[in-house]
This record gives sequence, C-alpha cells and structure tokens, in this order.
Amino acid sequence: MPTPDLKVKLFADGADKAAMLDLYRNPLIKGFTTNPTLMRKAGITDYEAFARDILSEIRDRPISLEVFADEFDEMERQARLITTWGSNVYVKIPVTNTKRESAADLAHRLSHDGIRLNITAILTLEQVSTIVAALAGGAPSNVSVFAGRIADTGRDPVPLMAKAVEMLAPHPGMELIWASPRELLNIFQADAIGCHIITATPDVLQKLALVGKDLDEYSLDTVKMFHTDATKSGFQV
Repeated sequence: MPTPDLKVKLFADGADKAAMLDLYRNPLIKGFTTNPTLMRKAGITDYEAFARDILSEIRDRPISLEVFADEFDEMERQARLITTWGSNVYVKIPVTNTKRESAADLAHRLSHDGIRLNITAILTLEQVSTIVAALAGGAPSNVSVFAGRIADTGRDPVPLMAKAVEMLAPHPGMELIWASPRELLNIFQADAIGCHIITATPDVLQKLALVGKDLDEYSLDTVKMFHTDATKSGFQV
C-alpha cells in the first residue's frame, strides 16, 4: 500500500481479526474502530473474549470498543469495565440511546473521570455542539460524525464536516472522525478540511493502491477485465 502525503490519520474499521492484524502491520494505519454490527458480521459471539484477544495483539494504537446497552446506567457500567481492558482503549458511546435520549451527561461524567471516549453515530452539527460541550476539559476523546451516512441522504457532508473541524478547534484533546466513508476520495476530502481521523473498511483502504494511477492505463485494465470475463463465460451471439 503506498503512503500518500496525508495529514489525516487512517483508522481501520472492522472486527475481523485476520484483517485487523494484516492492517496492523502497515504503519499507515494509526488506529482501529469496531462496533457491534461489524462484530456480528464477523461472527463474533463472545464480546469480551474477542476484545481481549485483539488487545493482546494490538497494544500501541488506539482501538475503539463500543458499549451495547441502551440504559445509561448499564452503559456506564460497561464503559468503566471496557476501559480497563487496555491502555489503548477508547470506549465508544452512542450519541443517544434508542429512545433518542442524549448521552451527553454520561459522556461528561466518564470523560471527566479520565476515560477516553469515542462518541459515535453523530450526524448533525447540533449533536456535535452538545458533545463538544460535554467533553470539554475531559480526557482525550473522539467525536465521530458519520459523513458517509450523511452523503447517503443526498447531502454533501464536506461543509458540515468542515464546520465540525472549526467547532473542535478550541479543544486540542478532541479529534474529529470522518466515519463511514463510501469511497477513497473521502480520505482526501477529510484531509483537505483538516479532519483529524478517517475510519475506513479494508475494501476502501485497498483502493489506496490506485492513488495516482494513469487513467489511460486504468481504462485499458477495465477493457481487459470485460474481455476476460466475457471469454471465461463463453458468451456467444
């Protein structure tokens, strides 16, 4: 994988151990994020066993592990336990629970008790503002805005993300995450606006090998692919 001249830090998003360890060998990958949905997709059934296993292998880069309760008391219990599993753990807390109740008070309490947090599933600037206020003066933290999901609704996420960068600027302990990118271009967009971190799944990160590729050559590769597949299929008319 080449090393583009980027200021934004690349984090790998996933829960497949083999893929995570493969990416861990690449110094371009500065951290890792997971979530319950990715864990379910990877077939994980024992949350703590998986977390402790991966933390035993990856000790020197941040790893975000998410709580999965819906009541704030239980979220807090899980967060205080999860943070003890490794010195590189960031505990992911959703911006609200399923009842649309804000997690800001919990985030404030945990952050000011020294627990590093990654506040996740943020999609609006109002949510960014609320979370920034809650985390201000606390432990190092991540504010994770799902720019890819914003784009899925037909909205351009770049202006919103640029504004979020400005909102975090007075707080050096906070880093903005461009979450759920849909294409490689998003990495360069995040870099251009000064976003601190972008998370990407392995399929997006693999496309870094295409950076700067000659477009005429890429066109020819595409033509060859179509011809090869047609030949292998034995198509006739």
